[in-house]
Amino acid sequence: MIFEIPSREHSIKLLDEYIESENLKFHCRMVAAAMEAYAQSLDKSRIETEKWWAAGLLHDLDWEKFPDEHPNQAVNNILPPQGYPDDVLHAIKAHAPERTGKHPENEMERYLFACDELAGFMNAVALMRPTGFSGMKVSSVKKKMKDKRFAANVPREDIVKGAELIQKDLGEHIGFMIDVFEKY
Repeated sequence: MIFEIPSREHSIKLLDEYIESENLKFHCRMVAAAMEAYAQSLDKSRIETEKWWAAGLLHDLDWEKFPDEHPNQAVNNILPPQGYPDDVLHAIKAHAPERTGKHPENEMERYLFACDELAGFMNAVALMRPTGFSGMKVSSVKKKMKDKRFAANVPREDIVKGAELIQKDLGEHIGFMIDVFEKY
């Protein structure tokens, strides 16, 4: 049985309804682009790729309106009535295990965890560069990771754990994400 999910247009409208910050919307779109690219690289079906994209786009849906309940408000109250399947909801729960108790277990969950914090960190690096993501080097991202004062709110241990969860060398993971964001 193939289970359709809400359209991209519906997901984008939902994102716009719940998030006002353009920076947070941009982060969500970055994570969605990374998730879609990884799904395609893993030869996922069209419907699976759409699920991965939706999980990336909506993972921080409730962050602004319900910061103390994130992501539980989204996965328990907002997304289920909209028709999002359980695997998307579980991936969103697993991107914040310290808040939900749900740790990344399956592939989509592990990749969402791996893409989230790294995307935010890489965006901070891009904002410091005159060319943004264009020409960004893996070594420059790794160098910035060593500077604990730079993007201090991004937990480096989650970035490292994310690469481990998807069984990729950290440099390979960063390189893949640079390729995605250069085209974005």
